[in-house]
Amino acid sequence: MNYRVQVVSDPALLQPGALQESPLLVIADLAGGEKVMTAIAGLKADASTSHIPVIAFAAEGATQAMETAQKVGAKLVVSENAIANYLPELLNQALQIE
Repeated sequence: MNYRVQVVSDPALLQPGALQESPLLVIADLAGGEKVMTAIAGLKADASTSHIPVIAFAAEGATQAMETAQKVGAKLVVSENAIANYLPELLNQALQIE
């Protein structure tokens, strides 16, 4: 797929990293809990990064985390299974201009 990937292990570094790197999109693992939700919300709250689409994923049945991710600004929220099986399609959908 020829995408450059940068892993951010500390969700608090997502916002500053996005400002520096200008990513096309962010893929967020919701297993990080509240810190990840806060990072997504911060990304969406800043005018310099609010345009960056977020694909968030969680374990099957983690409906609370998925609902919260959508509320804080994730464009797509899917299961781990979906991200593993449909990543190219999800990337295309997330990168569509609205």
